Amino acid sequence: MLARFVLAALFAIVTLEAVAADETPPASAAATKRADQRAVMTGDKVVQILDETVDWYRMLGIQQQAATQPSDLLILYANRQTAEKVMALAFEIARANAELLSSEAGAAQASEDAASTQSLSSVQKKLDAERASIQAEIDAAKRDLAAGGKAAAKGGKADVQARISVLQGELDIVNARRNMIGNMTQYAAQNDTNGFGANALKAHIDAIAASIPSTVPAPTPVTAPAQASSSDSDSSALSLVASTSLTRFGIWDLTATVLRLSAKARTIDTVNERTADLQRVLEEIRKPPLEQLKLLSARADALAAEADAGGKTAAELKVIRDRYDTVAWLFQQTSSIIVPLNKVDVLLKQYQRNLANWKEATNRQYGDAVRALLWRLALFAGLLILVFVIADLWKRAVFRYVHDARRRSRLLLLRKIVFWVLVVVIAAATFATELSSLATFAGLITAGLAVAMQSVLVSVVGYFFLIGKYGIRVGDRVQVGSVTGEVIDLGLVRLHLMELSGEGPMAPTGRVVAFANSIIFQASGGLFKQIPGVNLAWHEIALVLPAGADYTAFKDRLAAAATAVIKDYHEEIVRQTQAIQRAASAHPVGEPQPQVQLRFSASSVDAVVRYPVQLQYAAEIDERMSRELLAVLSQGAPPRIGSDKS
Repeated sequence: MLARFVLAALFAIVTLEAVAADETPPASAAATKRADQRAVMTGDKVVQILDETVDWYRMLGIQQQAATQPSDLLILYANRQTAEKVMALAFEIARANAELLSSEAGAAQASEDAASTQSLSSVQKKLDAERASIQAEIDAAKRDLAAGGKAAAKGGKADVQARISVLQGELDIVNARRNMIGNMTQYAAQNDTNGFGANALKAHIDAIAASIPSTVPAPTPVTAPAQASSSDSDSSALSLVASTSLTRFGIWDLTATVLRLSAKARTIDTVNERTADLQRVLEEIRKPPLEQLKLLSARADALAAEADAGGKTAAELKVIRDRYDTVAWLFQQTSSIIVPLNKVDVLLKQYQRNLANWKEATNRQYGDAVRALLWRLALFAGLLILVFVIADLWKRAVFRYVHDARRRSRLLLLRKIVFWVLVVVIAAATFATELSSLATFAGLITAGLAVAMQSVLVSVVGYFFLIGKYGIRVGDRVQVGSVTGEVIDLGLVRLHLMELSGEGPMAPTGRVVAFANSIIFQASGGLFKQIPGVNLAWHEIALVLPAGADYTAFKDRLAAAATAVIKDYHEEIVRQTQAIQRAASAHPVGEPQPQVQLRFSASSVDAVVRYPVQLQYAAEIDERMSRELLAVLSQGAPPRIGSDKS
């Protein structure tokens, strides 16, 4: 019994394989059918074409950023409409090719399903027959056992029951095989492994269509009159830009315009290159569908010749008609790829013409902007050269016709102020566009100067304090801190002194000392000078009088000797003293006469002689004064002489 069970299982497996081999349709027929339904592009190629087209469509965002004028917006609007049509046609091409791929997968799947389903069905029928036979034997054995027939009498009830048990096992095996074959048949009917790629491609195409960004807002529809007025305003704006705006732009705005137009031209070139690349790709994929149409036309002619030949039965004519229908459907699907490709080619050429017009207009504007910028730069350079020439002539005239040092210094200072004011005004007027821009430019300049040049500005302000009523002039002798010198130059920012040094008459040391004009605001520095027109100082000489002498007589004789010494300089000293008195009217300085004071101490009596001197004659006056005073004291004991100057 066990051997019979094993033999039955092996027979079923061999029968399944044999039936499957016998029922498989010829491979050449299936291959011929699939060759008729061959798609022009694979799924990966379709996705690649869509990705490239979407990337090209997204270039509209870059174009929108570059569009800054009404004419640019008009071209951008036309390009957007063209790009949307190209995208729609690209998806139409992709969906048509997906249909071909789906049909190809369906034909292959149908051929495979027909072979596998037929084999499984024949095996299932044989298993059903075997199941019925075994069931009949089981039923017969049960009837014999119940009736007590010959089989039961001959072999006994035990043998009949064992036989029924073995038959029931065989029936279970046949039922298991039958259930397995049924499940396989159902799975083969429901599975679509080949068609799944085409369905996934369609879903992918729909996903790409849903992900396309709206790069440029759709313009609001307008009526014909509104469009006319819009075109008029655009043309007037363009003429304004071309004729007047560039001429009134400053160098700053013109430079920005030139750079912006240059960037716009590069953007247009980039978009044009991407469009040309897309056009080449679409040109390449146009060749396979054209060849497919030629093959389908040849196939249709061959079927027509075959149908025209005589001796065909009704069944053969029906097969030819089915092939006609298949060729017609394939021709229609392939045409649905060729026609959009031709439309896309026309649209891309129109797109390139729009870009060419845009590039031409941009180049024209770029040329106008460059010429306006060069004209502005030439005007700016010419005005600066003119100002420099005038400043140089002014300086030459001052040195030639003005010989007074103070007046020359003032004229040169005025020249410097006028020169820099003119330079700033010319630069501001040339770089700025409007009054508001000029105000902004001046505000930025002022703020920058206030922060970065604070010390310089304080020195400039200090200059105006230094040239005030009691200010200093070139040639004045001043003392700044511990430095005494003669002013040799007074500028807007710095003061230069020729250092003076020496006991008695001070002489130049050859060193030039520079101080910032902000020294006037420093509390620790201090600046000392004579008032204008005054060059006067008071010196002192201390003498020790002889012990026991007539101090009053000595005082009178010393005063008379000092007065005699300064007699030759008396008029100039009186004039300068009166000038000091006028400047300090609230504090009278008295007559410029020598004064003698006695100082008494426990050890000696000193006479202090104080007298005015002109600084330019200070050494001469001090020498004469010492000699005369010593002559007065020579009548008595030789005095010890000590001197002091103030």
